[in-house]
Amino acid sequence: MGEILIGVSACLLGEQVRYDGGHKRNVFLLEELARHVRFLPVCPEVGIGLGVPREPIRLVRRDGEERLVGESGADHTHAMRTWAAATATDLRERDLSGFVLKKGSPSCGLERVKVWHERSERPSPEGRGMFARVLADELPGLALEEEGRLNDAGLREHFVDRVFGHARVRDFFAAGWSADDLLHFHAAEKVAVLAHDPEIARELGRLVAAQRELAPEALAVRYRELHAAAFARRATRGRQANALMHLAGHLKDTLGSDDRRELRDAIEDYRAGLVPVAVPLALLSRHLRATEADWARSQSYLKPYPKELGLRGRI
Repeated sequence: MGEILIGVSACLLGEQVRYDGGHKRNVFLLEELARHVRFLPVCPEVGIGLGVPREPIRLVRRDGEERLVGESGADHTHAMRTWAAATATDLRERDLSGFVLKKGSPSCGLERVKVWHERSERPSPEGRGMFARVLADELPGLALEEEGRLNDAGLREHFVDRVFGHARVRDFFAAGWSADDLLHFHAAEKVAVLAHDPEIARELGRLVAAQRELAPEALAVRYRELHAAAFARRATRGRQANALMHLAGHLKDTLGSDDRRELRDAIEDYRAGLVPVAVPLALLSRHLRATEADWARSQSYLKPYPKELGLRGRI
């Protein structure tokens, strides 16, 4: 797999760019994920020319519009929107696989950012950072996440899954490919997509089956859009259990009744939340190694990202 590039709020990498000259170093990013990706640090506030240290800024609602305002009253709205639009264009050209944003930041916060109202002494947690808003609008398929939410094991796994799913599709279409190549690539992605969104899995299947009706460039764009849309939906236990049963179906003629029952029970235990997905996956992988089920063994779902991240061992 080619290099995976992830944008990240620079303070999360330990860079001392916050308004008070500090940072918010994130252990998961620097000590785990950094072994497998390359980070592109971005600080919107430094990007628009604000120094370190600097006066704090906040979102203020005026006449029905959110503005980015400093304690002194200096309005940075135009500068931030202009810089954010230019940066989003640059990031699109770099084909990022994801972006990790600083929680609560008036420039980078993805959700529940404090918004101050001129006639109220208390802010309401209803805003989105001004840079984060532009990023979400201009790069709608990009995997965006806040560092605080990455403390949740399920959300962390979902973000990483999206990042590596994007990279697989990017690498495929970046190389010279044929109609047959796409058939084989999609066949290997089928179960992973199914675990996220069965309806989009069917739509992708129809797209690939009718691929000769589209120009290659249009086909690549549409495939990437649909794949990203599927992965934007979290792979729940129920959908993953169904995907595992789908894979297990390719072993029904090669396993004895006891092995089939053991595998089925492990999948149902996972569905019920009793064991992590690593348990049925280990059984399934062991049985697949002993068979000639090439399609099942080729599935990216079995190894979607480096196992060293340890994401599938958690309930």
